[in-house]
Parts: sequence; structure tokens; C-alpha cells
Amino acid sequence: MVPAASAAPVPATASRLAGVASSPVREILALTSRPEVISFAGGLPAPELFDIAGIRAAYDAVLEDEPQRALQYSTTEGDPELRTAIAGRLTSRGLPTEADDLLVTTGSQQALTLVSTAVLEPGDVVLVEDPCYLAALQTFAFAGARVVPVPTDDEGVIPEALDEIAARERVKLLYLVPTFQNPTGRTLPATRRTAVAEAAARHGFWIVEDDPYGELRFDGTPMPWIAASPAAADRTVLLGSFSKVMAPGLRLGHLRAPAGLRRACVIAKQAADLHTSTVDQAAAARYLRDSDLDAHVRGMCAAYRERRDALLDGLAQALPAGSRWNRPDGGMFVWATLPEGHDATALLPAAVAHEVAYVPGAPFFAGTPDHGALRLSFTTHAPDEIREGLRRLAKAFA
Repeated sequence: MVPAASAAPVPATASRLAGVASSPVREILALTSRPEVISFAGGLPAPELFDIAGIRAAYDAVLEDEPQRALQYSTTEGDPELRTAIAGRLTSRGLPTEADDLLVTTGSQQALTLVSTAVLEPGDVVLVEDPCYLAALQTFAFAGARVVPVPTDDEGVIPEALDEIAARERVKLLYLVPTFQNPTGRTLPATRRTAVAEAAARHGFWIVEDDPYGELRFDGTPMPWIAASPAAADRTVLLGSFSKVMAPGLRLGHLRAPAGLRRACVIAKQAADLHTSTVDQAAAARYLRDSDLDAHVRGMCAAYRERRDALLDGLAQALPAGSRWNRPDGGMFVWATLPEGHDATALLPAAVAHEVAYVPGAPFFAGTPDHGALRLSFTTHAPDEIREGLRRLAKAFA
């Protein structure tokens, strides 16, 4: 036996990990997990709004009616009944879809990973909104892509900037959250969606349209999917999720993609996990058959609208004079910017000391960060808790 002191060291972890940072949001959630902390940090659905009775009934029905099938291995593509239900929901919202157009995934985060695996080579150029969803930046870093930020304004990606960058870079993929974006809550207008689709057709790149929040609309008119644009129908991957409208613990997402790319994603998924949980898919399909998810979402939106308004009504008193913020028409987030000279990251420890938290905006930027920016989620707490959290935040910033 070789003495432990003289044993050869184990090999190092893969070099691809070197450039991938841990998620600051996850670290902040760990710091603020104490129940006394009022956290605006996590993008968490309100747990008291979960349809626990309906979901329990769906699992009970599946395990009563077809337990052997629900507990067995299943196909990589996903439960046919669930894919049919998802296709029906997409079609009813203006995007004609068949069950065979879809791949069920373990959350939409896996869908993004599968697309990256299927499309990206090390060094490929990926365009992202600036600021951008943090976990997408992690995914592209793992793939070895070169991430290039596209400038944005209060309405999202600026089409002229996108066109200029795409003309000088060999772009493989553009990643967008066009509706109620994470972290900013912004929604890309219809005219810009058309411009994005036309840019993809003109310059020859994939669009990944991530839509986890689109059903959480409180105000305004629904926007058409980029995937529905004739200019980009052959090059757009639409990602969706049940995490925000049913329950995140189910870890159920899906991707809709052109046939060739979808088949490549199926192969990538077989290497990752063979298939998504059979029983969870079966229960979700039964829930969609027996319950009214649209009515449940309407109830969630009514509650979230009240919470958004409570947050917006108190920000003027909570944030330093000269701060700015937006008013999203839905989703889960408000994006705020502190006045010149204020650093949201440096101020966070004082907020946590006052038992309130937010997420600094700087880590969301792929380009030059705005150190005065911060993201505030309004979904997790009731209006009275939000008002108390804002009082604490005012004391911290004072």
C-alpha cells in the first residue's frame, strides 16, 4: 500500500471551469436564507401561490391509474401527452406547434445547455443582451464561447447595435429573454423583435429566445414570439418552463426547435440524463388535463401585480435621491440604478445587516458593469412584507 503522504496527487479539474464563476445570486441566497431576512434577491415564485392541491391530485391520479408507466424509464423526447399539451398552449398563443416540434427538458436551464452543446464550438461568438441572465453567461462560459455584449436601452437590445456587431463578427448564436427580461424586467417591442429576426436571417446566426416569464403579464398587450416571425422561423429556438407558472421543484422545461437542431439536442440529452423524470412529466400532463392552469396563472398575476405596485410605490423613499427604476408590465423583477457615486455591491452588507437583501447589478453585465445597478424581485413577499423591507432598505442606505 502506498503511504498517503507519498501518493501522487489526483488530476486537476477541467480547464473549462477556470473561467466560470459561481453565481453571485446563489451565494446571496445562501447568505439571506434566514427567515427574518426580507429578500428581494431571489427570483422565486411565491410558494403560498402554488396549486398544491391540484398538483397532489395529479400525482395521485397518475400513481393510481398508471403507476408502472409513470415509474419506468421513458423516451428522451418526453411524455407524448405532455408534449401535446405544451404544443396546444403554444398554438393557442399564436405559435403553431406540433408535439414532435418539442423536447421536454429538466428545466429550461437544461434546454439552454443542450442547445449550447449542440451548436457551440470553443471560440464561437455568442451575442447577449447587456445586462444578461447570469446562468446563461455561465452556460456559454462552459461551452468555451466568446461572449460579446450587445448594447441595450430601456426597451432592450438596440437593433442598430446588433446589426453593426453581427456585420463584423462571425456570430453563431444570439441569446435573448425578450419578455420581462431577467434581470431588468424589460420587454422588447414588436418592431425590435422583427428587426432581430431579420438580422439573424441577414447575417446567418441562431436565435435562442428564452421565455420563462411571458405568461406573467399584468399590464399591456402580449408580444409576438420572435420564433413566429417568418424571417427567423428556421433559426429560432424557443425555450419555455413550468417553473414560474406551475412549480419550480418539478424542474420541467421544453425547447421548440427546427428538426435538425432538435435531433442534435435529443442526442445531447441522452448523454446528459437519458430523459426527464417520467413521473413528473406524467403528473404535469395530468394537471394540464384536469386543472385550469390559465386560471391559476391569472390568480398569480393578480397577486404579483399588487406586489409589484407595493415595491414601486415605496422605492422613492427607500433608495437614495436621484435613483431611477423601471415599471415592468409583468414578470418578477424591477431594475433600479443608484445615483453617481453609489456602489450597489459595496452597500449590500449594510442592507443584509438591516435584514433586507437585493442583488447587485454588476455581475449581470458581460461588458462594462454599471456598479450602481441593482435587481429587486417582488414576487416572494406579500405587500406588507415588501413595505417593511423597503423601510429596512431606507435605513441601510441612510
